[in-house]
Amino acid sequence: MDKPLKIAVAQLNMVVGDLKGNARQIVEAAQEAARRGADIMVTPELALSGYPPEDLLLRPDFYRACAEMVGVIAAQTRGIVVVLGHPYAENGRCFNGASVLRDGVVAATYRKLRLPNYQVFDEERYFEPGEEASTFVVNGVSCGINICADVWEPEPVELVRQAGAQLLLTLNASPYHIDKQQTRMQVLKDRVAESGLSILYVNMVGGQDELVFDGASFALDNDGALAYRSPSFEARIDVLEWSAGRWRGGAVAELRSEEAEVYSALTIGVRDYIGKNGFPGAIIGLSGGIDSALTLTIAVDALGADRVRAIMMASPYTAQMSLDDSQALVDRLGVQYDQIPIEPAMQVYSSMLGPYFKGLPEDTTEENLQSRIRGNLLMAFSNKTGRLVLTTGNKSEMATGYATLYGDMAGGFAVLKDIYKTLVYRLAEWRNSVRADIPRNIIERPPSAELKPDQKDQDSLPPYEVLDAIIEAYMEHDLSPREIVARGYAEAEVRRAVGMLKRNEYKRRQAPVGVRVTPRGFGKDWRYPITSRYQDEY
Repeated sequence: MDKPLKIAVAQLNMVVGDLKGNARQIVEAAQEAARRGADIMVTPELALSGYPPEDLLLRPDFYRACAEMVGVIAAQTRGIVVVLGHPYAENGRCFNGASVLRDGVVAATYRKLRLPNYQVFDEERYFEPGEEASTFVVNGVSCGINICADVWEPEPVELVRQAGAQLLLTLNASPYHIDKQQTRMQVLKDRVAESGLSILYVNMVGGQDELVFDGASFALDNDGALAYRSPSFEARIDVLEWSAGRWRGGAVAELRSEEAEVYSALTIGVRDYIGKNGFPGAIIGLSGGIDSALTLTIAVDALGADRVRAIMMASPYTAQMSLDDSQALVDRLGVQYDQIPIEPAMQVYSSMLGPYFKGLPEDTTEENLQSRIRGNLLMAFSNKTGRLVLTTGNKSEMATGYATLYGDMAGGFAVLKDIYKTLVYRLAEWRNSVRADIPRNIIERPPSAELKPDQKDQDSLPPYEVLDAIIEAYMEHDLSPREIVARGYAEAEVRRAVGMLKRNEYKRRQAPVGVRVTPRGFGKDWRYPITSRYQDEY
């Protein structure tokens, strides 16, 4: 080989189903890569269709439209070899494919060998597995192809090596969750150690409903050394050089803190959900508490202050501190802010329901009415302006049902749905280290729903550090209550937390979708029955 092989990493943000828009983005990326001297450009997994297309993959017309667009891309990307991820159908069989586009035609199509069917993945529902390795030669170099889950096992990589590949190009749509980047890196280093191949890992970036893709594409030399890592949560085109097992020309982005990564995931999740679905902006109900403050800050960072509106709906139980802190927050962020007292509506409801509730003590009924009045007001603003209501509940509250159906759960996107309360505090502190917009009072005061006098969250819930640890053990690690107690938690607290989690599945099924940042969120990868009499092991 007279000169290094130049390969472009197309870390792209795709929109599911936008075949023309995605094709345009791929063509433009290929043209840029060609101008920068690249011989090959590699896209993410299913870049043409976006990932995951879900039940669009059950439609024959969807495959026909994808096939037509593959031809369009091939015709418009002469002068550079493009490895394109796309759904592929042949003889009634459907595959997760990667086509090699060369000189205006499809030179070959690889079919993904391993189909993940766990966590958020349902690929066995849609695809059949391929059976063969695929390689192609550019400038005398034999390049192998794998797709995402293929490289999580040794055998697909070994098939590529046996087929004569000198390096491995992998197309990925690997969703983000905490610690996922480190896990990917270790898995790929294992593949390098087993095969002796240098590897390029190209990952998708952007938000798709509850999933967020972090990009963080990287390249490993044939000795496992990290030669390149792209910045996470950023669409970009990078061009690397490969020669004799080594990568050159790519910078290694620094790893960021967990808080910085999670905050970026939430920000891009909000930006893409709002943007890709065509909403003009967002509405947030402020309470003076940390959850709504963090949600508002994320929304402003995602969309800009001019596209965000905050509404404070005080009741007779709202502390003056809440009003003052909310005013300070919106002043710092520069968003439109409205105050609408809900006491008049509370009085109307009381007069309407009073004859029917006569003689009955006040309880959560009256508390929930306050939340539902607020939900009605927020949705009225949403209907009138077209903006989407962002709910403010966190994962600890979603787990225990510490939320009101058709009240604070009313909205279109749940930003903190997968963020434990303890992580909410860490994110607020991290964001303030960047720019101190969230008043200290909001972070330091004891959390309260302020639905009755002197109310505190810990009146109804275990301490959050205890609650979060129990919920994480039960839902993310599938530990039984007995095993959680063995970790040192009081049995009464474990019974209480797990009991609340199980009783409130019916609420979670009616909650809006929200960004997933943990290995298991209350969404695609949580499918517990609402009606169940299973008794846990104590």
